[in-house]
Amino acid sequence: MPTVKLTTQLFKEEIFDYTTHQTWEYKGKKPAIIDFYADWCGPCKMVAPILEELSDENPEITIYKVDTEVEQELSAVFQIRSIPSILFIPMDKQPMMQAGALPKHTLEEIIQKELLHTV
Repeated sequence: MPTVKLTTQLFKEEIFDYTTHQTWEYKGKKPAIIDFYADWCGPCKMVAPILEELSDENPEITIYKVDTEVEQELSAVFQIRSIPSILFIPMDKQPMMQAGALPKHTLEEIIQKELLHTV
């Protein structure tokens, strides 16, 4: 399954509507990862194919991409200061933000441990 381009409106509809709720309530049906990136960002370009691979290898999670240049409101809500920044959204816990270009093995470990609870 390819990564999904996420707009602010789609985020409010499918993930969490921060305009109507103060407390995190994830609307998704499976764990998710949101990659906050920009087209001009070198490290973002390194992470993008890894996330595509992980999306294909892990159909039980959804991987979204947010272009911080286009979706400035959403980037501001999450106080994105550096990119790439990756938000991990488990089904039963609070989301976790990780800044920086993480290697594939680290991303796989987080997916297994935090999102799928298989470790």
